[in-house]
Amino acid sequence: MNLEEIQNPDFLKRMNTQEMAALADDIRQFLISSISKTGGHLASNLGVVELTIALHYVFNSPTDKLIFDVGHQTYTHKILTGRASLFPSLRKYKGMSGFQKRCESPHDIWEAGHSSTSLSAALGMAVARDLDGKNYNVISIIGDGALSSGMALEALNQIGSEGRKLVIVFNDNKMSISRNVGALTSSFSRLRASKGYNIIKRNMKRNLRSNDFGEAVYSRLKAVKDIVKDAIIDGGIFEQFNLDYIGPIDGHNIPDLIKCLSIAKDHDGPIVVHVITKKGKGYAPCENDRIGMWHGIGPFNPENGQPLHSVPKGFQNWSNLMSNTVADLANENKNIIAVSPAMVYGSGLQQFFSIFPSRSFDTGIAEEHAATFSAGLAISGKRPYLEIYSSFLQRAYDQINHDICRMDLPVVIGIDRAGLVGADGDTHHGIFDIGLLRALPNIIIAQPSNAAEGKNLLYSAFTQSEHPYAIRFPKGEILNPIPHQYSLIKTGTWQKFNDKPENKVVIFTYGAMVEKTLGTIIENNLPYTVVNCRFIKPLDTEMLEDIANSGIPMVIYETDMLACGLGSAILEYLGLSGKVPQLRRYGIDDKYVPHGSENQLRKELGIDIECLMNDIGQWIEGK
Repeated sequence: MNLEEIQNPDFLKRMNTQEMAALADDIRQFLISSISKTGGHLASNLGVVELTIALHYVFNSPTDKLIFDVGHQTYTHKILTGRASLFPSLRKYKGMSGFQKRCESPHDIWEAGHSSTSLSAALGMAVARDLDGKNYNVISIIGDGALSSGMALEALNQIGSEGRKLVIVFNDNKMSISRNVGALTSSFSRLRASKGYNIIKRNMKRNLRSNDFGEAVYSRLKAVKDIVKDAIIDGGIFEQFNLDYIGPIDGHNIPDLIKCLSIAKDHDGPIVVHVITKKGKGYAPCENDRIGMWHGIGPFNPENGQPLHSVPKGFQNWSNLMSNTVADLANENKNIIAVSPAMVYGSGLQQFFSIFPSRSFDTGIAEEHAATFSAGLAISGKRPYLEIYSSFLQRAYDQINHDICRMDLPVVIGIDRAGLVGADGDTHHGIFDIGLLRALPNIIIAQPSNAAEGKNLLYSAFTQSEHPYAIRFPKGEILNPIPHQYSLIKTGTWQKFNDKPENKVVIFTYGAMVEKTLGTIIENNLPYTVVNCRFIKPLDTEMLEDIANSGIPMVIYETDMLACGLGSAILEYLGLSGKVPQLRRYGIDDKYVPHGSENQLRKELGIDIECLMNDIGQWIEGK
C-alpha cells in the first residue's frame, strides 16, 4: 500500500483484519527505512503498529480523543492521519515533530515530550465532555514505565474515584527507555500471567450481553465475577484503584485488539485494556535491545543496524565523561552513590552501576522521588550524584528547593543535556534550569568549558560538603582531556582569556561557547577579552567589579534563556552596586524553541558565533 496516499484513518473501517495485518507490515518497513535516514524514536514505534491501527479502527479520531503518553510512539498515528509524506523532514528544522503536535493535525489533541501526563489530561477531557453533555470517547495510551510515575498514580487515584467513562490502554512492553525497575514491575508481571481468566471474562461479557435476557444475567453475575476473579488471580494495582480491567491481550494480534477495544468503547466507567507488546518488534537489533540503545537513535544502516555517525577518535560524549569521572572518584570516596531516574544508559552511568552495584540506584520514572531520596542519602553522610536531564529536572523543582537546598545538603546534581538539544524540540531543550535554580538559596551552579574543567568541577563538588552543587553539561561530544591530576576549582571563580590592555570589549560567557568564542577571536585577531563564567552562581564579584570599574564595554553571551540567566545575575549585582556599564546581552528571548539542528536554531535565534561577532563589531565601530 502507498502510505503517502493516506489522508485520514477512515479507510481502516473498510479493511478486514488480514488487510490490516498487511498494512502493519508495510508501516513497519516504512518506519525502519525512513528512520534509518533521519534518526528518531524507532523501537517504541515498531512496538505499537498493530495497536495504533486497531485504535483508529475502533475509535473515530479526532472526535474521539487519542492521547499518547510521551508522544514518542506516534509515528504510526502520524502515518494513518495523512503525514507519511512528511517523514523525510522528521525532527528537522521546520519539519515534522517527533511527538504529537497540535499545529500539525487535528488528530493530535495533546502535546507532550515527558512521560505520565496522559492520564491527568484524559481525565480533564472526560470531565469537560460530561459537563458539556457530549459523548465522545477519551483514550489514554500509556506504557508500564510511565505508569510507575507518581503523577500517573495520582491521576489513577482520581480516575477511580470519579468513575467517568475513560479508556486506559496499558501498553506493557517491560521497558521504558530501558528495562523497568521497582515493585510495580512485579505487579504487572502477575497480571501478564492472568490470561486465562480474562479470556473467560471477555467471552462471558460479549456472549451474555447479546440480548436482553443475557444482559439481565450478566448484571446478576457482576458481584459473582469479582469473587471468581479473586479466586483465580491477584487483581493487581488497577483493581485497587477501582478500575475495571481487560487483558492481558497480545498487542500484535489485530482481531483480539479490535474485540477488546470495542468492549472498552462500550464500557460505562473507567476501564484498563492491558496490551502486551514487543518494543522494537520486526527489527532484530531493536527487539534484542535491553538497555535503551534503540530508543532514540541517529541515522543507521538498516541492513546491519550500525550507526552512520560514530564518535570521532579522541572524543567521548559528555554524559559518559562526567559519569565515568564520578565512577573514578568513587574508587577513593566510598560514600559516593549514583542515582538515576530511569536514565542509566542515556546518562552514561552503566559503568558506575556495573562497578558499584550496591551504590547504584535507578528510581524509575520518578524524578521527584530521586531528588528527595538523594537528600535522604546526603543527610545521612553519603555523597549522592543525581544525574538528570535538564528538561526532566524541572519535574523535581519542589524537591530540589524544599528538600535539598532548604536543608543545604551536599547533593551533587549532574544536569545532563543542558542547553539546546536539537531534534527533540521544545519539550526537551535544557534552557530553563539556570533560571529555575538560580533563585534557590545555597545552591552552586557551574558549567565547564571543556572536558578537563568538567572533571575538575566534579572533583571540587565532591571535595566540598557544605552546599548543593549543580554542574550543567550539554548533549554531544567533547575532546577527551590529556590525563592529569584532579585540581580543585575555587567556588565562584572565573577566568580571563586574551586579556590585553588595548582590547575594546569583554565577552562574558560559559560552557562550550568559551572556547568557540575565544577560537574565533584569536583566529581573526579581534581585540576582545573572553571571561569564562564557569560559575553562574555565585558570581566572581571581584573580577566583575574590576571590569565594570574599567569602563570597558561588556557583552554577555548566553545560549540559554535570557530571563533569570547569567546576564540577569550580572545586571542585578551591578545595579545594586550603582554601576551601569555599557552592556549588551545575547541569549534566547521569551519564547519556546522548536526542533532543529543546534546550528540552525542558534542562527535563527541570533545567537550563533557569526551573528555575535558581526553585531559586536558594528557596535564597537559605531562608538
